[in-house]
Amino acid sequence: MFGDYGYMEEGKLGKPYNLRLLKRLAVYAIPYKKTISTVLFLTILIILFDLAIPYLSKIAIDRYILSTWYCLDTKRLTESGARELLHRHAHFLKKGRDGSLYYISHADMKKIDPADLYSYRSRNVIIPERFYRAGPDARAEAVPGTGDKAVREMADGSILIPYKQLMRLPEEEILKIRAGDVRGVAVVGMIFFLFLFLSFGLNYVEYYLLEFTGQHIMQDIRLALFNRMQSQAVRFFDRHPVGRLVTRVTNDIENLNEMFKSVLITLFKDIFLLTGILVVLLCLNWRMALVSFILMPFIFGLTLLFSTMAREAFRELRSTVAKINAFLQERLTGMRVIQLFVREKFQMGIFTRINHENYLAGMKQIRVFAVFMPVMELLSSLGVALIIWYGGGRVIQEQLTLGSLVAFISYIQMFFKPIRDISEKYNIMQLGMASTERIFEFMDHREEIPEPEEPRVPAKMEGHLIFDQVSFSYKEGHPILRDVSFEIRPGETVAIVGATGSGKTTLVNLVERFYDPDKGAVLLDGIDIKKLPKDWLRRRISLCMQDVFIFGGILFDNISLGRKELNMKDIEKAARMANALSYIQRLKNGFQQEISEGGSTISAGERQLLSFARALATNPRMLILDEATSSVDPETEGLIQDAISRMAAGRTTLIVAHRLSTIRNADRILVMHHGQILEHGTHEELIGLGGIYFRLNKLREN
Repeated sequence: MFGDYGYMEEGKLGKPYNLRLLKRLAVYAIPYKKTISTVLFLTILIILFDLAIPYLSKIAIDRYILSTWYCLDTKRLTESGARELLHRHAHFLKKGRDGSLYYISHADMKKIDPADLYSYRSRNVIIPERFYRAGPDARAEAVPGTGDKAVREMADGSILIPYKQLMRLPEEEILKIRAGDVRGVAVVGMIFFLFLFLSFGLNYVEYYLLEFTGQHIMQDIRLALFNRMQSQAVRFFDRHPVGRLVTRVTNDIENLNEMFKSVLITLFKDIFLLTGILVVLLCLNWRMALVSFILMPFIFGLTLLFSTMAREAFRELRSTVAKINAFLQERLTGMRVIQLFVREKFQMGIFTRINHENYLAGMKQIRVFAVFMPVMELLSSLGVALIIWYGGGRVIQEQLTLGSLVAFISYIQMFFKPIRDISEKYNIMQLGMASTERIFEFMDHREEIPEPEEPRVPAKMEGHLIFDQVSFSYKEGHPILRDVSFEIRPGETVAIVGATGSGKTTLVNLVERFYDPDKGAVLLDGIDIKKLPKDWLRRRISLCMQDVFIFGGILFDNISLGRKELNMKDIEKAARMANALSYIQRLKNGFQQEISEGGSTISAGERQLLSFARALATNPRMLILDEATSSVDPETEGLIQDAISRMAAGRTTLIVAHRLSTIRNADRILVMHHGQILEHGTHEELIGLGGIYFRLNKLREN
């Protein structure tokens, strides 16, 4: 059901399923919807600032740097032609002092249809001479080097100075006359800088909020995922390797975070930016915009082709990375075996092959990017060249302003960046969606021991345990227990012995309700344990397992396991009863001694004593010891046997043992064979029978 370290095939990720996954993911984003809305709003503001910056260069060039005006003489048209000209272009024209002359700025003249411009020029309506417009406060006689005949005047009092006359003036005089343009350029520059500063600030806030939201959403999903893991039945962990589950909580969550940061928000940003650029280009000059769109089919076709090739290369790379992860995890865990049997060279050979596969997959991905990126740069350069060729000709023909051409080039260069980003993020999207599918598939997978619908608890726990015709199998068709029935009375110590695979540990698992029986019932104080709350049951039945797990951290925490109701006095009492106190007191820091993960710095016997203290800390009414002395030295075994005698006093105790010396003093001994209890009685009674227990005892003695 779940992949190992690899990633799902894209074929499983159809669009409808993607939408369902995104809807489920959106549930975790709901608590942060205000922050996400703020991020989207900031994104729009940033895009608007980015779109405005090239337009500022157009304003600076057309309005201030190349501030030229042209004169239109309507006397060269018929009366009806003049009326039509004034009617069609009245909002562009400024009336001159002479009623037959009108003036139009260089920028506004480019807004007139080229066919009309050609008609006006062919009939000499547009006078070729260029003028510079000075404000109404300027006077013709105040302009050095010009005469009244050279300078023209508008109806609003502004004067128009011929450019050829203006350029003959000294630089100081030109600066005085064009002081308004200088101020205008300075203002545009300040606005440009302000937009850059605001864009930087908004980008910082946007990135921070995006990371803040993404990390919180991932934190919530990771908590939900770990909570789901803890609620799964033990059967689930029997079938799913630890590495696979760790990958869900680490790699898959990180992939999801990357998708949220790099795709869901920035993809919106890129699409909005592309749309904005297209709109601005069409508004600037729709004819030149259509010329620039000639490359669009090639761009999108190349992007689609690249996405397909990159997806395949990326999938191969992730597959080889998964193989490396799996290989390293297994080999590092089993390094003692490798060194013991001198298999380093053999393992090195296997790793060299897997590593080379990873190298080839990485090079394949690099080749795809090495082709795509230069081709995109080439198309970007072709786009710019096309604009310069076509737009430059229009500028020469005075059908386009230089500022519009410069802005066009900036927008075309800006246009290619989101195209590249979208194609790259497509793979992140696929990876993130595959991880999202695995995460939610895991969350939907419920293999839990159900809580009782109507829970019951005994008024007082006595520890009276009954197995009533219990049958159980881990795998259908392969029964482990067959109609097992026995009773353990309150305060009684009962031992279970038998050959490996006879079903002893399975009985323990059923008592702790790690599994539910296929048939029959397990009763505690007359109540079926299926009707007992799991928390209540496991708080009152302590289990010491054969394989003791020690967590990394201080020794006190390994005994208390975070149970806040336990204080130092309780822990010391439990350690004393488990014969672990003397060992702990010999440590440099006592109960505050730091222990490595898995307890690798302490012996097996010391780990077992700590597990006894852990089990006794809450003073349970019932105690289960599963193979408590299976791998300890004789001295430690003596300590353990002494601890068991004290621990069992006054408690219902169930002991599973291979070493029969541990259970000689048990009140009763149950002998299991092939999932059934074939003998029961005291040690002396079973020896007297001369059956299975007698043979087991002989084998142990030999």
